[in-house]
This record gives sequence, C-alpha cells and structure tokens, in this order.
Amino acid sequence: MAYEHISAPATGDKITFSNGSMNVPDNPILLFIEGDGIGYDIMTASKRIWDAAVDKAYGGSKAVSWMEVYAGEKAAGVYGGNYMPEETFDAFREYKVGIKGPLTTPVGGGFRSLNVTLRQVLDLYSCVRPVRWFSGVPSPLRHPEDVDVVIFRENTEDTYAGIEFESGSEENKKLADFLKNELGATNFFPDAGLGIKPISPFGSKRLIRAAIQYAIERRRSSVTLVHKGNIQKFTEGAFQKWGYELAREEFPQETISWDEVADKHDGRVPDGKILIQDTIADIMFQKMLLRPREHDVIATTNLNGDYLSDALAAEVGGVGIAPGANIGDEIALFEATHGTAPKYTNKDMVNPGSLLFSGVMMLEHLNWFEAAELITKAYEKTIEQRCVTYDFARQMENATKVATSEFATRIIENMDIV
Repeated sequence: MAYEHISAPATGDKITFSNGSMNVPDNPILLFIEGDGIGYDIMTASKRIWDAAVDKAYGGSKAVSWMEVYAGEKAAGVYGGNYMPEETFDAFREYKVGIKGPLTTPVGGGFRSLNVTLRQVLDLYSCVRPVRWFSGVPSPLRHPEDVDVVIFRENTEDTYAGIEFESGSEENKKLADFLKNELGATNFFPDAGLGIKPISPFGSKRLIRAAIQYAIERRRSSVTLVHKGNIQKFTEGAFQKWGYELAREEFPQETISWDEVADKHDGRVPDGKILIQDTIADIMFQKMLLRPREHDVIATTNLNGDYLSDALAAEVGGVGIAPGANIGDEIALFEATHGTAPKYTNKDMVNPGSLLFSGVMMLEHLNWFEAAELITKAYEKTIEQRCVTYDFARQMENATKVATSEFATRIIENMDIV
C-alpha cells in the first residue's frame, strides 16, 4: 500500500495471519507512534532497550525494523492539523502490531479521545493490563509481591461508546420523552444529561474468551468476572451471566465454577482446572488490597476496568510503570498507560517504565519471551542498584537519580550480568 507521509523501512517483513495464527518473521516490521509530551524521551530510550534485548537474546538472528506512523500533535504537524490521519489506521491494518507513546487529545471538539478512537476504529476490544510488583520498586503495600494480576478490560462498549445527550438539547428532550412516555422510566430529574450504556453478548463474550484463552496459555489459575450486576442487572449482571455461559459452553474441559468445586470437589479446585468466579466491582478494590493472591486474571467491563487498572497499578509503583495493550483478532497496539506530562517535555528525566514494559508485552505477543525476560531481569537489577529516575529517587534512600537516557543505558549494561 502506498502512503502519503509514512515510509516503510528498507528491511524487514510483514507479520501475517493464516488460519487465525500469527506468523512472525525473524525481522518483523513493527509500527511505533512516538507520542506527545514526554513521548520522544521515553520512546527513544525504550527502543534502545528493546533492540538491545532482542540482539542479545538471539545473537543477532532476530531484529526489529521500526516504522513510524503518526497520531497526536506530531501528526497534526505532518498532516496539516489532522491529529488522527486515516493512513495510520491503514498501516495498522497492514502491519498488524505496533506500540505508541502517550497522546494529547485536541481540546474544543473533534475526537473524544485519540486513544479511544484508535481502539474503536481498529476494533481493539481487549485492553490488557498486567499488574505486578518488580523487586525494589517503592510500594505503599506491606506485601506488594502478592499482587500479580492481569486485567482484561472490554474496550469498545459501556459508557465509553460515547452515546450521550446533553442537557437541554433537542436530542436529550426526545430521549427523555421516549423514556418516560414509551418505557415508563421516570426516575430521573428533568433536564438530566442522558447516556446509554450498551453491553452486548458479542462484546462481552469475545473479551471473556480472550481472558480465558490467556489464562490457559499462561497457566494462570483463575478468571474473575468483575461487575456491578447487583445494581445494573441487565448490563453488568448480563456480563457476569454471559461469562459463566461462555466458560461452560466453550471451555468445559479447562474451566470450573465455584459451585462445581463446592458440590463435586469438596471445595478444592482440581489440578489443571481454571476457576471461573465473580466479584462485585466495589468489593474487588478491597480484595485487591487485603487478599490479592485470590485473583489471577480479571475480565471486566470498560469503566470498571479503567478504575481497577489505575488503582491496582498504584499498589505496585503507579501508572508510570504500568504497561498496557489493546488487542483485537489480529491487530495489537501496545501503549504507555499514563499521560503526556507536558511540563517534562524534552527534559530527559521521566521513568520510561510504562512504555518499556508495554514493549515487553509486545515481545511476548511475538513469542519472543527470551528477550522480554531479559529486559525484566535487567530492569529489576537496575532498581536493586538504586539507579533510578527522579520519581523513584524521591521515594528511595541512597538512590542515584539519573536521566531517562542514562537509565536506559544502565538497563542495557545490566543485561550482561543478569
């Protein structure tokens, strides 16, 4: 495909799919969106680390060919004010896998969110957020090592579908009239802003299916359906119901419910079975503080997943080192989960951890686990040496504060000793 402002690298091959399986060449072309604000600093540092890990892990037999595509402020500069050019979507459809830094959404109209737009246009329905503690990272918990959970957040439905009608608008009045006079729904105040919360069997089941498949592939012990079904019975409650249905119908050999465990196995989960359980959303926050070991993989709706992802990240170091991915049937977009932090733009001082570990997730997605593990071990070694960026330095005794670029250099050097 010909592009106006995107240039393919001179070397490298496309990732392809056949019969639903991903085919990864030894020299894949991976897309990257630099990001706004601190995007340049963290993307530059992270690419150095990813490339070094791949080279060391595979002795030069594998390498990434990077291809830049555009979104956000940099796109606006290249495309005459267009923050989200169509050919960026086309590139992801063609090349399948990429990573992005944080993006600024333009103020005053247009896109509700560039991040949400990317997810919805490319149908990246699974937002995957692993939350775990890395040795040495400052944490408010007494036992942060107990936190090791992977959140699957539905990405395309719920309140994030953006179906809202402003108070006082003609559309709002029509909807209010329909609700009151046609459906008998009267329990809202006049002139209330109105929103629609769609949650479907299709959207719920494909997200929960991805969570269960992940648990099977990674040998995880449980999948918890998190919902507010005690109040929102036909949306959140239906999500829970559809989750149990899916597990019974599609994964009867691999999964088991609490009811089955109690009735047939004396309260003990049989070896090799993945427990399917559910928890009310507000209780889940408490449980992840008091008994985090009880949960392994979480599948939840869009808004719940948003809250949980950031709250749980705060337990193990904050969103500054929290990775994330948006994954569809073929396309996968990995991302830094924090904002653009514009006051630190081009100051070479922020922690690249969120983007760095999103890239680790990307390497695992390619089945390049050796390179991914090398980065994780070298990162933990660097933290152990108390060689850290300013955010950790202010929380650690006897720490050496270093720039983003220096932090990357130290991680690369530590790959030789882990």
